[in-house]
Amino acid sequence: MTTGEQYDQIINNCRSLFQKKTIDYGTAWRILRLSSLTDQLYIKAMRIRSVQEKGVLKIDEAIDGEFIALVNYSIMSLIQMEIGNYDELDLATEIVMGHYDKIVADTKTLMENKNHDYGEAWRDMRVSSITDLILMKLLRIKQIEDNEGKTIVSEGLDANYQDILNYSVFALIKLSEKNTSCQ
Repeated sequence: MTTGEQYDQIINNCRSLFQKKTIDYGTAWRILRLSSLTDQLYIKAMRIRSVQEKGVLKIDEAIDGEFIALVNYSIMSLIQMEIGNYDELDLATEIVMGHYDKIVADTKTLMENKNHDYGEAWRDMRVSSITDLILMKLLRIKQIEDNEGKTIVSEGLDANYQDILNYSVFALIKLSEKNTSCQ
């Protein structure tokens, strides 16, 4: 499979879960400020790193699920940035999924452009390194948030959330290849 096909397969799994949770819970996550979504992403990424370092799971939730959460929380963050207006909490599933699909399309295009320039270097990376890059992006986001969104020369919040989304997809691709090769 090509990277694009693998990307789509991972995103379809993430999208399916997001849509089901939206049907179950509505858009309750819309109450979260961007900084709260960033902190949620940070918690998920720190759990992944902790499990990677300890080599043991004490909660029966595989890290694959945490990377899926990173994809979906990144998309929630980008939706919040795109539409703002926290007063309008309840959005119809079709509307939310339309935003989801637009963000994924934009972020996939970014991935394809970077893959062209970097020659798919991520394929030679370890999942633990991808986790560290995600954590670095989150620390950057937190600093930008603490600076009230002002940057001098740095990428904005949206670019960092997109990178987290793409790194998470890369990690899920690598984990799925590892699981496939073990069978």
